[in-house]
Amino acid sequence: MNGQPISGGSAGAGGRRRGRGATGPLALAVGALLMLVTACGGGGEAGDAGRDDKGGTKVEDTTASQAVVNVAPKDGAEAVATSGALKISAARGKLTTVKVSDPKGAEVQGKIAADGTSWTPDRHLAAATKYRVHAVAEDAKGRESAKDTSFTTLVPQNTFIGQYTPEDGSTVGVGMPVSIHFTRGITAPEAVEKAIEVTAEPSVPIEGHWFGNDRLDFRPEKYWAAGTKVTVKLDLDGVEGRPGVYGKQAKTISFTIGRSQVSTVDASTHRMTVVRDGRQIKEIPISAGAPATTTYNGQMVISEKLKVTRMNGDTVGFGGEYDIKDVPHAMRLSTSGTFIHGNYWGGPGIFGTTNTSHGCVGLQDVRGGWNKETPAAWFFDNSLIGDLVIVKNSQDKTIQPDNGLNVWNMPWSEWTK
Repeated sequence: MNGQPISGGSAGAGGRRRGRGATGPLALAVGALLMLVTACGGGGEAGDAGRDDKGGTKVEDTTASQAVVNVAPKDGAEAVATSGALKISAARGKLTTVKVSDPKGAEVQGKIAADGTSWTPDRHLAAATKYRVHAVAEDAKGRESAKDTSFTTLVPQNTFIGQYTPEDGSTVGVGMPVSIHFTRGITAPEAVEKAIEVTAEPSVPIEGHWFGNDRLDFRPEKYWAAGTKVTVKLDLDGVEGRPGVYGKQAKTISFTIGRSQVSTVDASTHRMTVVRDGRQIKEIPISAGAPATTTYNGQMVISEKLKVTRMNGDTVGFGGEYDIKDVPHAMRLSTSGTFIHGNYWGGPGIFGTTNTSHGCVGLQDVRGGWNKETPAAWFFDNSLIGDLVIVKNSQDKTIQPDNGLNVWNMPWSEWTK
């Protein structure tokens, strides 16, 4: 016993056992509890992360995508055609992303086909421009394959532009069409027309019509509504208008339709009524074309305003019958020489009673146009380019729609053919 108390030895032994305690009944109980908690706490999910449905270990698929992206033209190509050359497709997979952009970051709009195997640009490309292509395709297992290329379009040797009317930022009358004259005859009218967009706010259907191969006009079915905002986008850069001849414009213009003014000349009564926004505001005595040189009938658009101009009969087929160097308040109604203008050389008695002109519509005026109170001065000051002057009851034919800006003389059904 060695004289040591039994209780003291028991206390020391008990302390040592508690410190080791991994083999006693209590350890078994704690281990069982831990197993239970692990099972209830979802520890099996972590344990199964590397196993497949059959209990085996999963192996991540690191094989390459079977999808192949094809881009034409080839990487680094130069002098590439602006239409028809860019083609992007996918084999053994579907395209998911296609981005074609110029150096400024502007993207070429296009569409991926429904089956995902090809992408087509909506429009032509610009000339002399470097484009970058980024395309991604995905195979049946969702693995991606990408391709990045670049190419440069051709530099045209021959170009054309479209000279447009009306001017950017102008306010014009309700009869003003958008008229574009091309500097070269166009043999690919569909491609050129597709590159021009004319829109209006408030929106209205607008259609284009070709006069010959160098003029394209746009208009709605009826006159513009007063206050309409019209925008014209010329995306002609890179359009092949005829073999080897490319457009070089990328321009947006806009103009506003002002108040509505329509003036009607009655050649038989020798008077003109001026109607603004549906209300008659003036009646003016006139002198139209004489019996041998009558004025065209029809809807004519004022296309030019000249405070003073020279009119010479030689320029319009009348020989030396007249040469007036200072015709005041002249407003052009046709390319062939029809004007509505001031007349100071005719006696005051002709206005409202007799037709005496060589086809123009004359209004009483003074030489030099200095008197603001004359009918000609009033009409000039109260007219906009784009206002309509309608002539009726003249012993002449209706003016052709391409003689000036007189597009309203063509029925809508014919315009849209």
